[in-house]
Amino acid sequence: MFSGGTDTSSVLLLWTMAELLRHPEVMKEIQEEVRGVARGEAIITEDDIEQMHYLKAVIKEALRMHPPVPLLVPRESTENSKIQGFDIPAKTTVIINAWAIGRDPVSWDEPDKFKPKRFLNDATTSNIDFMGHDFQLIPFGAGRRGCPGIQFAITIVELALASLLFKFDWALPNRVSGEDLDMTETPGIMCHLKSPLLAVATPHF
Repeated sequence: MFSGGTDTSSVLLLWTMAELLRHPEVMKEIQEEVRGVARGEAIITEDDIEQMHYLKAVIKEALRMHPPVPLLVPRESTENSKIQGFDIPAKTTVIINAWAIGRDPVSWDEPDKFKPKRFLNDATTSNIDFMGHDFQLIPFGAGRRGCPGIQFAITIVELALASLLFKFDWALPNRVSGEDLDMTETPGIMCHLKSPLLAVATPHF
């Protein structure tokens, strides 16, 4: 419970920051939105977050490409089923590959590219959400046994990310290019970055 409620959120935040550092044009746009909404305030509030549509799109895109738990919690089929020609006997253990679903070219245009605006401007994907109703994006699972902490996790990540982008400017150290950032994933229950993410934070006044 503790791991599921903390490690997943920090992993998602890490992947999101890594993608923003790889794509400085996206970083610039999201900072303009965050700072425009929270101009003159000392801290980011939940009311501010509701106006940050690009921030929400960036987090959705990070969840699509880097679900913190790439293989969802195993399930057991309750009866004999046939899915797309495959026979699934009752009592079969079924594991959903959320990582592969998020990279499926049938559902996503240029699935290996980080394109947050697909959730804002694309008629086919702009209405897709991660709450378990759209099976193209199910990092938290779906149905009655989906993750019970979806809203908590997303709220924490939104507030943390917005605060980091509001208070600081970010860059890779030693003039490293975003294209050279190591995005290798580690195998395991949680999908971590293989190499530690090092970034230089400069206070924004």
